[in-house]
Amino acid sequence: MTTPESAPSVLPARVVPVLLALPALALGAAGLLHPDHLTYDTSYRWFALHVPGVLVFPLVAAAPWWLVRGRRDVVAWVVRLTAYGYATFYTALDVISGVGAGWVTHELGPGVPRPEAVSRMFTIGTPLGKVGSWSLLVCVVVLAIDQVVRRGVRAWPVLLVVVGAALVHWFHIFAPWGVLGMALLGVGSGLAASGFVRDVSGPVKFVADDVQPRRR
Repeated sequence: MTTPESAPSVLPARVVPVLLALPALALGAAGLLHPDHLTYDTSYRWFALHVPGVLVFPLVAAAPWWLVRGRRDVVAWVVRLTAYGYATFYTALDVISGVGAGWVTHELGPGVPRPEAVSRMFTIGTPLGKVGSWSLLVCVVVLAIDQVVRRGVRAWPVLLVVVGAALVHWFHIFAPWGVLGMALLGVGSGLAASGFVRDVSGPVKFVADDVQPRRR
C-alpha cells in the first residue's frame, strides 16, 4: 500500500535535496555582500539584497515542512506551525528593517542624519525577527529529536540544521557567523532530505514512470 510518505514524486531523488538546500545557501551567499551597518553609502545595497530576500527567506521553512510531509501526528504539526511562524515573522523583519529602512535611508540622501523615525523601524522589525528566529529554532530542535528517535544516527544531518538555526538567531545573515549559519541550514537540510528519501522509498520516481503503456 502506498503511503503519503512513499508516494511517487514529480521530481527525481537527487533534485529534491538540492531544491531544499538552495534557499539557505542563497541567503548565505547574500550574507557575504550584506553591509555591517546601514548608512547612506550602504543603503542601496542593503535595500537591494533584502528585496529578493522577501521571496527566499520563507523558503527555508520548506525543508522541515517536507521532512514531515504526509504525517498527522502532533510532532509533525508542531514542526509545520513553527516553520510557518518563522516564514511569516522573519519575512516581516526583512521587509521592515531590510527593504523599508534601506530604501528610506537611501532616499534621504547623503549627509542627512538618520531620523528617529527610521531608527524606530528597527524597534519594530527586530522583535518580529526574533519571534521568527525563535520559531525556526523550536522547529528544528523538535524535528531533530523526532528524526533521531525515528532514524537513529542516520539523522545526524539535522544536527547541522540546529547549529545553523542557532547561528542565524544570533547573527542574522551577517558574515561570518550568519553566513555559516545559513550554509549549515542549507547543507544540513539537503543531506537530511537525501537520507530521508533513501530510507523511505529509495529513489523518488517520476510520475511518468508509473504510467503503464496501453495495449493495442
